[in-house]
Amino acid sequence: MVDPEDTNKISPYKQSLTRRQLIKSAAVGAVGIGAFGLAGMTQAESKRGIVGKMAPPLSVPYWIDGNGETTNPFSVAEHRGKWIYLKCFQDWCPACHSVGFPNLQKLKAAFPDDSKIVAAVIQTTFEGHSVNNAEALRKNQLRYDLNLPFGHDPGDSSLPHNAPGRFPKTMVSYRTGGTPWVTIIDPNGMVVYDGFHIDIDQLISHLQEHA
Repeated sequence: MVDPEDTNKISPYKQSLTRRQLIKSAAVGAVGIGAFGLAGMTQAESKRGIVGKMAPPLSVPYWIDGNGETTNPFSVAEHRGKWIYLKCFQDWCPACHSVGFPNLQKLKAAFPDDSKIVAAVIQTTFEGHSVNNAEALRKNQLRYDLNLPFGHDPGDSSLPHNAPGRFPKTMVSYRTGGTPWVTIIDPNGMVVYDGFHIDIDQLISHLQEHA
């Protein structure tokens, strides 16, 4: 974990972004604040997320492109040098539809091309597999008019709760707390924000200034 005050550890972006700067500009709500280790964090929340660590590779088995066609996996490493906004959802998650997808629409409206910021959506299915299925990817692309890569990362509900393969790989490697979950990766490949709640307007302003 990177000390938020030790900006020497996150060069070359130490002048444009520290964890504390992003906290002030982007994080809202008890869970969002807790993910950064600030006051009010519960023991459970302290175990979520990987802020301050390099983003691990994604191991998502199925992807479609913005046209709904099967495509190659989205690669974090291939987008080094850009900001990455990863959104995790489940189709039956109410907050994903009331907040998560509208936030993503705002982000894409502010940054219509991929020159500075790229976004990808992953359905991390850890429950309700019959509903939160691969067909939900295209349905939500069309519903929210999002020409973005969508991935399906299902866990295996047939396995015991303590089995490593029961939960989606993204959920395990990124230590997500559920859905909706947002992970922001800086151009150097470091996770600088993750959590349930984010003030998308303040985040957009911050990225417009620093990206």
